[in-house]
Amino acid sequence: MTKVAVSGGMGRLGSVIAKAISNTDEMQLSGVYSPSHAGKVFEDVTVQDSIKDINADVIVECTHPNVVMENLKQWHKKNVHVVVGTSGFTKERIEDVKSFWGENDKGCLIVPNFSIGAVLMMRFAEIASAYFESAEIIERHENTKPDAPSGTALATAMRMGKHRKETEDKSNEIVKGARGGLASGIRVHSLRMKGLLSDQEVAFSNLGETFSINHKSTSYESFANGALVAIRYVQNLKGVAVGLDAALNIE
Repeated sequence: MTKVAVSGGMGRLGSVIAKAISNTDEMQLSGVYSPSHAGKVFEDVTVQDSIKDINADVIVECTHPNVVMENLKQWHKKNVHVVVGTSGFTKERIEDVKSFWGENDKGCLIVPNFSIGAVLMMRFAEIASAYFESAEIIERHENTKPDAPSGTALATAMRMGKHRKETEDKSNEIVKGARGGLASGIRVHSLRMKGLLSDQEVAFSNLGETFSINHKSTSYESFANGALVAIRYVQNLKGVAVGLDAALNIE
């Protein structure tokens, strides 16, 4: 049985993943790391405030973007497989991880979004981007989300940017930022509003037609199945990889 620990396991995403792990026959929730909740018992596991006290084959990292890099360095020292669900991984941050996580080390799988629908949305957007002159991303999340744009939007833009040139934009911004930010040459607009969870639209257009791809998560449970897929997959992985496409056999 695979021992799996969740870093940030008391958060909204981490707690859902921890419960999903507990409900499988092939995995054991062996630890929960959350310094601010140390000593509490969750899913029959005592929450720890020290990485040294975590014993696992696989770590699922679901903490804050401000602390995730230091945590990854600590998990790397423990020689464990890691699935990263924390948001905010730009091209530069991924390269930073690769600078200390070797190609032959145990797997480190960075997952921009655990939702199966979101993985498909990103792939479909990548395919469509080669066929439309204009393309922009609109992502909507709750106003407590710590980063903007979302990791999903950044990953989508990176994939789309490989297949297109930056669209000419003649707009003069009367209000700075009105046209959104540029990520990999793609305009990204981030909405942060109460009551939202996770919603992304990728809008395309050519002369005479528009096309859009939209994905919406209505509960954190939408991320559970993808997290389990990632945990299974990372155990056969070496080095750093990004996304769930290979794990889901999406070409």
